[in-house]
Amino acid sequence: MRLLNEYLRERFGCKVYKIALNGGFTCPNRDGKISYGGCIFCSEGGSGEFAGNVEESITEQIENGKEKVSKKIKDGKYIAYFQAYTGTYGPFEKLKALYTEAINHPDIVALSIATRPDCLPEEVLDLLEKLAKIKPVWVELGLQTIHERTAVYIRRGYDNSVYDTAVRELKKRGIEVITHVILGLYDETKEEMLQTVKYVCDSGADGIKLQLLHVLKGTDLEKEYMDGRVNILSEDEYIDILKECAKIIPDNVIVHRLTGDGDKKLLIEPMWSANKRHVMNRIRKELF
Repeated sequence: MRLLNEYLRERFGCKVYKIALNGGFTCPNRDGKISYGGCIFCSEGGSGEFAGNVEESITEQIENGKEKVSKKIKDGKYIAYFQAYTGTYGPFEKLKALYTEAINHPDIVALSIATRPDCLPEEVLDLLEKLAKIKPVWVELGLQTIHERTAVYIRRGYDNSVYDTAVRELKKRGIEVITHVILGLYDETKEEMLQTVKYVCDSGADGIKLQLLHVLKGTDLEKEYMDGRVNILSEDEYIDILKECAKIIPDNVIVHRLTGDGDKKLLIEPMWSANKRHVMNRIRKELF
């Protein structure tokens, strides 16, 4: 299993850090095009609590992001990461301007965009193909699960074939694909979670992000949890699942994340995940 940090150092020859940006997007699962309220687990900030200030330009967000990590990284480079909400959902000219400003920043070595697989129209795909000729372009797709009952429960809003088409179209244009998977959703068994991971690895994705389910304040998942309808993975259970994931993820699929950061101001469960240093130390000890 190959982890992101070592892969980035091999590829770019230096320490590389992601800067989370906010492009002022929304989501078709929030504005009524598909539904309202977003996916059941999604926070009010569209999973962009750690992203930059939407009132600032992209260049300003990048510079501020560099300043925040200046003590961690010396003589390194950065990935511009459009993290909040659906990063390809907006007027074409706006998307073009934001992406172009980000990718042309001299300290940016790659552009990464988090989005939904049903929000990749032809003109956006063509734009990403052109940008990929300047610097590497990554598109992060929120699949989460391949199981229909779970996808309906979390209000994902598309079926697996949409994901398959998105991966195929992106790869055809030379764009790298990273797929998000949430472990611990609904009543899924370990075997079902591993089926999702295997599906992603077989789909043509270049990378995978593994995220444990977080219950955050203000989400519909919080209501489900308060009503006793949500099972939370223990630390031992989660690490046991990661061990099984490690057995089936090939070296050509880069692991971009082994756990997740829930904003501590919003996190309800699992509280054990808030001590990230402890969790990561244990993961390293037991998996590597």
